[in-house]
Amino acid sequence: MPNVQLLDQAFIRDSIQQNPEHPLAQVGVVYPQHVEWGDMDALQHVNNVLYYEYAQRARIFYLEKLDLFDETTYTVVAASSCQYLRPVTYPDTLWIGIRAKQIGNTSLTHEYVYYSTVQQAVVATAESVIVFFDESGTQKQPMTALQRQQLADLESQAQ
Repeated sequence: MPNVQLLDQAFIRDSIQQNPEHPLAQVGVVYPQHVEWGDMDALQHVNNVLYYEYAQRARIFYLEKLDLFDETTYTVVAASSCQYLRPVTYPDTLWIGIRAKQIGNTSLTHEYVYYSTVQQAVVATAESVIVFFDESGTQKQPMTALQRQQLADLESQAQ
């Protein structure tokens, strides 16, 4: 069972704000990810594939804050990468900081920082690019001025 306090958004925000040098201090959105025992592989650390799942969950959490994850918004992941810095094992809770690195006309590049609450260190970094499409899924869809403003507002709320 995860330490519920480590999953609480107010606790996360307060913990980060107490230390201006915290690796997530300049990140507006932090997604808490509990590491499950089943996330580990034969080498007894979190399997590399799970980092992409964790990023997807963080990305959905981020997009939901903008009302951009619903039945009227269509996105495709065009690229993703992850750099593994330190092994993570169960039990742990990762705080995944996510921010917009680049806002394109039809795309959005996210940057992720995976922070281990057990190790008190950054354990991985990642990046992904999503592209917005129309309802048919065949034509790229430019972001609206409102969506761009919502992104700017969310990014200005750095912890």
